[in-house]
Amino acid sequence: MLLQETIQTERLILRPFTLTDAPQVKALAGDQRIYETTLCIPYPYENGIAESWIATHQRSFYEGLGVVFAICLSAGDLIGAASLTRNGLFNRAELGYWIGSTYWNRGYCTEAARAIVEYGFHSLGYHKIAARHFVGNRSSGRVLEKIGLTREGVLQDDVMKDGRYITVELYGMVSPLAIQGLSTESETLSAPVKR
Repeated sequence: MLLQETIQTERLILRPFTLTDAPQVKALAGDQRIYETTLCIPYPYENGIAESWIATHQRSFYEGLGVVFAICLSAGDLIGAASLTRNGLFNRAELGYWIGSTYWNRGYCTEAARAIVEYGFHSLGYHKIAARHFVGNRSSGRVLEKIGLTREGVLQDDVMKDGRYITVELYGMVSPLAIQGLSTESETLSAPVKR
């Protein structure tokens, strides 16, 4: 049976969620500031939502649809979530994340996102990882730039929230493993033929 790994970084532990995390998820994700910067987190965050969400993770992982990690301080405190969701037929994933507002501006999101992207390329074998954020959420854009994603464009009125369309900025990165393979292949193709 395939098991989701636990990832340790300098200050964080990224691990699978358990149902015992539900009260802390509700407390963190129930903050209106989290709702305002994410597409799919509801507000108010009602009882039972965290449990239902956590219950989907294992099946999604086993079916190859994506992976969700609890972002925890090395001392064990849960502070947020990060995910990769398989997107379409072309071996790509979308990165998503949120950090409890109490923990903003400390580099935790950048540290977690960097580890998740590396995991996506090296362990899950994704060819490309993309992410998007609402225009105006410059903090999220900075996180994506710091971890090496490149701004690829603006998608006008791409999503709807609270009955209004929202423009998003799109970022992406092709796996360094794929780039190395292309580099080696192109060098071979362009090498002069000896006769």
